Amino acid sequence: MKKILLSSTLLALLAACSTVPTEGPSDEVGAPAQNIAEQPLNVPPLTTMRDTAPRSLAGKFQQVAWTALPGWQNDDLNHVWKGFINNCKGLMRPISGSLAMQARATPRAWQPVCQAAAQSGMTADTATAPAVRQFLQAHLQPWRVLDAGGKPAQNTVTGYYEPSVRASRKQHDEYQWPLYAQPDDLLTIDLGTVYPELAGKRVRGKLAGKRVVPYDTRAEIAATPTRQPPAIVWVNDPVEAFFLQIQGSGRALLDNGETIRLAYADHNGRPYASIGQWLASKGELPLAQTSMQNIKAWARRNPARVQEMLNANPAMVFFNEETIVDPELGPKGAYGIPLIGQRSVAIDTSFVPLGTPLYLSTDYPASSRPLERLVFGQDTGAAIKGAARTDFYWGSGDEAGAMAGRMKQRGDMWVLWPKQAGAPSAR
Repeated sequence: MKKILLSSTLLALLAACSTVPTEGPSDEVGAPAQNIAEQPLNVPPLTTMRDTAPRSLAGKFQQVAWTALPGWQNDDLNHVWKGFINNCKGLMRPISGSLAMQARATPRAWQPVCQAAAQSGMTADTATAPAVRQFLQAHLQPWRVLDAGGKPAQNTVTGYYEPSVRASRKQHDEYQWPLYAQPDDLLTIDLGTVYPELAGKRVRGKLAGKRVVPYDTRAEIAATPTRQPPAIVWVNDPVEAFFLQIQGSGRALLDNGETIRLAYADHNGRPYASIGQWLASKGELPLAQTSMQNIKAWARRNPARVQEMLNANPAMVFFNEETIVDPELGPKGAYGIPLIGQRSVAIDTSFVPLGTPLYLSTDYPASSRPLERLVFGQDTGAAIKGAARTDFYWGSGDEAGAMAGRMKQRGDMWVLWPKQAGAPSAR
């Protein structure tokens, strides 16, 4: 069974990608995030759709022909229609205009296209690749993503995935490592509501008397068993549990035969620190050998020091339990849309807004074999910065993890935007 090579560089990427650093996925006004994939696509009339002030984008775009997309005719478009319809469901949600939210694709620009999709008669089960390709080419226009200087952007493409762990709802035998629900005393303060220049910045803390103080570190939570958050499950391996937290979500294979998703809920606001670097600094393992396999082997040799190792990272992620209805759908990304393996990516929303279909041209991990396909910009990450910077979601399980762990390629990006709407824009 292949595992990810957890070098210091990759650890930083894993810590920063996907759901760990992102904020709540809801863009609804005054409503929590819902399971959008289970709802029908409802396209409101254009006249009833509220608009807000445009959000500026740091890059530029150059209109191109479909023939400029390398490998476009070879993309099998598997799962694209399911992703497209779900993406429209996100685009057609009410828009809040809050600057605390990541920039999203302009909903009014997408209304005619989403309406045409809803009236097409195609479903995820009946849509064929030729029909989907014809629809996309009829309604969308490719735009090459340019950097701030107006040059074609090429940037790093990394990968992430949804890990799986073996767990139990009760603490017993080998199941000794908790994954927690969001604690009741955790406060999340949106600084942008008071200081617009800090839009998107939030801090976490708790009340100590009349003061707000930083929330407990991982070590402090572990050291106070009477005040710990409620555990959703108990995992049989501390390192597996730790790296599920780094990814921000995952699947738990329970000892009763049930499989559930642990979806990102929030975090304690503490900065991430690498346990691989901690082991190297203590002389326990050379940094180049801090793979998950070697870290797990060290933990087995040093059971009394496992918590000490984990405490080197003060950050702690909290989860919500979710039922897995469609095995093809992963956790929700920053846009509140369930990710689809090899069809969803994390992007920098200062260049490309959330909810944008994209065309990505890169290579498979550690190879020169082309990886060219339509994807959806539905997630963000603290390390995903710059024009065409991309984090490619590989899906769930060990094979996806192996691909994600090896991926560090160069890539080009095109935005696929409604033909009638002009250049890509954001709200």
